[in-house]
Amino acid sequence: MPLRDLLLGLAVIVIWALNIIVIKIGVADMPPLLLMTLRFLLVAMLLVPFNPVYRHQLPFLLLLSVTFGTLHFALLFIGLGQAEAGTGALLVQMGTPFATILAVIFLKERLGPKRLVGLILSFAGVVVLAGGPTLPSPLPLALLLLSALGWAVSQLLIKRGPNIAPLALAGWVALFAVPQVALGSLLFESDHLDALANAGWAGWGAVLYTAVMSSIVAYGLWYGLLRRHAVNRVVPLTLLVPVLAVLLGVLLLGDSLGLHKLAGGALVIVGIALIILRFGPRRKPQESGQESQG
Repeated sequence: MPLRDLLLGLAVIVIWALNIIVIKIGVADMPPLLLMTLRFLLVAMLLVPFNPVYRHQLPFLLLLSVTFGTLHFALLFIGLGQAEAGTGALLVQMGTPFATILAVIFLKERLGPKRLVGLILSFAGVVVLAGGPTLPSPLPLALLLLSALGWAVSQLLIKRGPNIAPLALAGWVALFAVPQVALGSLLFESDHLDALANAGWAGWGAVLYTAVMSSIVAYGLWYGLLRRHAVNRVVPLTLLVPVLAVLLGVLLLGDSLGLHKLAGGALVIVGIALIILRFGPRRKPQESGQESQG
């Protein structure tokens, strides 16, 4: 990979890792579902007018808005409000093991010994993380793991669904997710007008950053890299996201860096590396429909 593309890939990783920190700061300033509603609304406004889709693709996009928009992103925002940023970033990476299990069950993909070891190590890492002080209650753990499951189900749907351009997919999923998340905000959150009036740079900055930088700029750069290079040379870079998110959480938010997080995080990352890294002849570059968790 040329140095320019490597630097672009690393820039995307930084954007996605910082996205975890921004969400954590944002949900402290604005109710998470309200923030998520505004984020989806902005993404839809910026992408949908320029990325039309066919009518027969709309039911698929509506289904994906439930699993990817509501289940994954909404629970991610809520979970990060109750867990340390680095711990949240590590737990959300469990979407990869979940996706592997779903692919074996529903797509009849072969697991193999290397990926099996990766699954075992990943889940062992979650057990270690859950036993540490960074998760004071089971609720953040459950929310973040459900968020990861939502991401995994979404990857299965994307793999089996119609071929839709990544930014079109992001825009229309956001559009269909707006009423779902807005309804959740109306039911479970209160004082919306006061929250909007009193929100500061952290809340509005989180809306802007998660919509523009994470969803549009990072995705645009990422899929450009996937078009120019083999998937197996690009995707392993995502292993750096939780590592960098943990470090940023420690530096910017004062998160702890204890033995449980180091050991559990290492197990999760090594396990995921065994799942996604492939050893053998280089494959030709191809485009991937896989969405990131950022």
